[in-house]
Parts: sequence; structure tokens; C-alpha cells
Amino acid sequence: MTAPFLFHFPGRLIVADGASARLGETLPAAAENILFITDAGLTRLGLYDPALLSLRQAGKRVIIFDAVEPDPSLTTLEAAIDLARLEKIDAVIGFGGGSSLDVAKLTALVAGSGELLSGCWGVNQAKGPRLPLILVPTTAGTGSEVTPVAIITVSDDEKRGVSSPLILPDSAVLDAQLTLGLPASITAATGIDAMVHAIEAYASVNPNNNPVSRLLAREALRLLGANIAIAVKTPGDIAARRAMLYGSMLAGMAFANSPVAAVHALAYPIGSLFHVPHGLSNALVLAHVLAFNSASAAHVYSEIAADPFPELGAISDPDERCAHFIKRLVALMVTLGMPVHLRDVGVTEADLPAMATAAMKQTRLLVNNPRSVSEEDALTIYRAAW
Repeated sequence: MTAPFLFHFPGRLIVADGASARLGETLPAAAENILFITDAGLTRLGLYDPALLSLRQAGKRVIIFDAVEPDPSLTTLEAAIDLARLEKIDAVIGFGGGSSLDVAKLTALVAGSGELLSGCWGVNQAKGPRLPLILVPTTAGTGSEVTPVAIITVSDDEKRGVSSPLILPDSAVLDAQLTLGLPASITAATGIDAMVHAIEAYASVNPNNNPVSRLLAREALRLLGANIAIAVKTPGDIAARRAMLYGSMLAGMAFANSPVAAVHALAYPIGSLFHVPHGLSNALVLAHVLAFNSASAAHVYSEIAADPFPELGAISDPDERCAHFIKRLVALMVTLGMPVHLRDVGVTEADLPAMATAAMKQTRLLVNNPRSVSEEDALTIYRAAW
């Protein structure tokens, strides 16, 4: 019999090419003043112009906040919240990568509830209610459009998260056409990020690890493994883009309910201290965390190894299949043209002890890891990745 579990998901999913150009149809009629949260790069590209036209044709007043940066800062989030209050916003749309979506989630929460942001950090601390919220991803990686988690950089060496079903959106809109213009480097990093989400969700020792999350994680790995190289090498392949966006969403839903672990915990200091994009930070430590975990979880990783890499199904021994799984992940990164060492992104060997100390602050993640991680263990993993 299945152990009890709780599974959260958005109010609804809208999956269709061109769906972002019909956003005006997705908002409640009572929502008149919309805060549209995005980044300056998408403004320059004009990527959301069709969405704005749809909103304005529906009679909505749209205020654009496009100051979101990678690994968004507390200052940026507070500016978005202040603008929402000043403009008497009654609905929020997040449009972009995971950074924009995370800022949108917390802006909708704090502007809607009036609660202090300081009281929201952690798991199920937010009180709500939030404003109506629509999330539109433009990358296939974070899965933020379907997760009850938002991550903010609060200092040079620390990220904090809010984890609450209150910040799941009313609608998540998946429009693969928005991802066609993604550069190869971003396509690769966000795709590996999604694979990390699926792997960690499947292997998580969180009490809420559940059969639905595991099923979603495996389907995500199948889709991502089969399509990531195509999406990187042939960026206009819309079928591959659809598969990547859908796989990213499935992985996001998986880890939203069976939370991620040490890969993310060790990735956060890389992003905070060296401003490395989140997906790449995860990729740089992925193989080394899995190698560390394999002492306890080789059998778990062997169960999913053939999902992204079908040829590994021919290996019967779990330990051997796990080892080949880890090697194939590294080989995939090389094929995609990604850096594979911490030193490739500006980390010096002298930086590693401070990174290990910072990683230990991510207790909400480390508790989900299949093997306990000490600060000394974290340092050993960083040295292997360096």
C-alpha cells in the first residue's frame, strides 16, 4: 500500500504554441491593474509584445517591471513589491526564466497579503492570501512555473527560499515558441538543470517522496535525455523545444513535491559568490554529488539511468549501471559544450572552504539527500569538481 503523501500543482496548465499571445483570456475580469515581471533582455527582444497586446486588448492596465537579474537579489524583489503597492496592482504575471518567475511569486504573495517578507522564509511560513498569478516560462529548465518554491539571493554568500503552496500560480502557460531563440549555452544549462530536478526528486529521502513524483521524474528524464542535444544543436527544432519545455515542467512538478537535495545545496554558493547561472552551477557539481551519494543510492540511480540514456539498460549490475550513468552525464555536458570544472567559471582552489561553509546553510535541502553531507564532505566534493 502507498504511504500517505501530499501533491501540490498549479490551478491549471495551458500548453500550446502561441498561448502566451492570448494571456488576456487567462486573467479574471476583476483583475484590471497588472504587474508584468520580466527582465531587460526580453524587453529588448520584444519577446513579450504579443502578450502585452493581448492584455491591453482585454482592457488591462499593464505596468512592466523588467529589472530582474539572474539569481535575483532581495533589493530587486523589494523594488517589485514596492511598485505593486504603489500602482495598486491586483494581479501579477511572471514572464521569463526562473528568476523572473520567482520574483513574481513573492511579489504576488507579499503585495497580496501585506505580510512581512521576513516572516515568509522557510517551509510553510507564508500566510497569504496572494494576488492572482500567471507564470510564463521562456526557458526549459527551472520548472518554476509549477513549483511552490522561490529563491532569492539575500547576501553575497546566501540564498533564501520561500516554500509554500500559496505561491503556486493560478495558471502556468507553456508556449514552446518562446524558447526558440534561446542561445545554445542557455538551452544546455537549463536543460541539465531540469535533469537535475528529476534526478534529485526521484532519489530524495524527503518523507513526501511519492509515486507520482517518481513517475513524472522518469518521464521528464526520458524527454530531456532524448531532446537536449537536438535543442542545442538545432535551435529551431520546435518538436525538440516542446519536449524540453514539457519535460522541464514535469521535472518541476516532481521536485515541487519530492524536494531536491545536495546538488542544489552545493550549487547555491557557486551562483551567489561567482554569479554563475543556476543551471550551470547545478551541472558543475552534479556528477560529484552523485558519486558521493552512490555509496548509499547506487541502486536508486540505476533505476533511472536508462531513462535519459537507453543504452544503459543493457547493464544489469546496479553499481556498474550507476557508474556509467554518472559518466554519461559528464559526457553529455561535454557534448553540449558546457564547462565541467569549477575552475572554468572563475572559482579558485582557495575559494572552496568558504563555499563548503556556505553550503551548510542549506539545511532544508541537505536533509533530503540520500547520504548525510558534512562540511568536510562538501569540501571534498568541491575539490573533486574543481
